[in-house]
Amino acid sequence: MEEVREEQSQPLAGQDSENEIVAEGASFVHGEPPQDGDSPPKVESEVEVLHEKVTKQIMKEGYGQKPSKYATCFVHYRAWTESTQHKFEDTWHEQQPLELVVGKEKKEMEGLAIGISSMKSGERALLHVGWELGYGKEGNFSFPNVPPMADILYEVELIGFDETKEGKARSDMTVEERIGAADRRKMDGNALFKEEKLEEAMQQYEMAIAYMGDDFMFQLFGKYRDMALAVKNPCHLNMAACLIKLKRYEEAIGHCSIVLGEDENNAKALFRRGKARAELGQTDAAREDFAKARKYAPEDKAIVRELRVLAEHDKAVYQKQKEIYKGIFGPRPEAKPQRASWIVVIWQWLLSLLHRIFKSGRQKTE
Repeated sequence: MEEVREEQSQPLAGQDSENEIVAEGASFVHGEPPQDGDSPPKVESEVEVLHEKVTKQIMKEGYGQKPSKYATCFVHYRAWTESTQHKFEDTWHEQQPLELVVGKEKKEMEGLAIGISSMKSGERALLHVGWELGYGKEGNFSFPNVPPMADILYEVELIGFDETKEGKARSDMTVEERIGAADRRKMDGNALFKEEKLEEAMQQYEMAIAYMGDDFMFQLFGKYRDMALAVKNPCHLNMAACLIKLKRYEEAIGHCSIVLGEDENNAKALFRRGKARAELGQTDAAREDFAKARKYAPEDKAIVRELRVLAEHDKAVYQKQKEIYKGIFGPRPEAKPQRASWIVVIWQWLLSLLHRIFKSGRQKTE
C-alpha cells in the first residue's frame, strides 16, 4: 500500500474531501431526535403482537430488510419498568449504541431481541415485554435497578445490522477487522449522502462509530490508534454536518467536542461546532471557535465568511440597542437661555444712576 506523504495538504474546514462529507449545502431532510422526557412516549399506532409476551407499536418507519438470526444489530434504546415508570437505561444519553447478536442475546434481553428481529433499519418502535422475557422473577437490584416480575417498556431504534452467518460480534474481531468494518460503514454513509439519503447516511456513520467504542479505543496505541481515529473522527464530523442540517445543534456540538477531545486543533471540528453554536445564538463561543479554526486553516474562505456574518450580526445588534436606548431616554434637552431676574435689573439700574449722580456732582465741584 502506498504510504501517505506527511507533507500532503489537509482539506480545509469548508471543503469536501474523499473521507469527509460536508453537508451544509445539502437539501433538508426531516428527522426528529427521540423524546427527551423521562417517561415512556405516548404512541397511537396499531399494536402488533410479536409473541405472547411481546408487542410492538411503530413510531417511525424503517427501510430495507429485517435482520435474520445471528445478525449483529446496532440499536439505541430506552427502558422503563412499566409499573413504576422508572427509566433504568438510555443509550442515547450515554452515546453508546447497544450491539446485540440476534439468537445469542443475554437472557434478560430475549424480549428485546424478538422486537429487534421484527424491525427494519431506521425503524423506531415502542416494545412492551412481559417479565418472563425480561429480568424474570428475581429482577435486578444492582444495575439496572429492576424490581421482581417487572414488565418492561422499550423505546428502541434499529440503527442497522450486519448479516454474518456465524454471528461474529465486535469482541471477536481483530483490531484490523473492526477498523475495516467501520471504514466500510463510513464509505457506505458517504455514498448514501451523495444520494441525499441523509438519515440513512447517519445510521451508517453511527454504526461505524459503534465499532470503535471507548472500551476498544482505550486498548489502542501507536499506529493502531491512529488508524482507528482516521476512521472514527471523520464519522463524528460527518454526523455533525448532517445534524446541523437537521437543526439538531446540541447533538452536533457533542460530536464535534468528541473529535476535539482527541485533536483540539482540528479546524473542521472547530468550524462545525462554531456553526452549531452560532445557530443556537451562542455568538461569543462561536466566534472563539471560528477564530481558532482560522488559526489552523487561514486560507479557508468558509471560516472568513462565518466571521464576517458574526461581525455584521454584532453591528446590527448594536444599532438596534442604540435605537432602543434612544427611545427610552429621549433626545438630550437643549439648553435654554436664562432670563435675568428683575431684581438684578433694578439693582444694576440703581448702580448706574448713582454713578451718574456722583460723577455729575464731582464735575460741579471742580
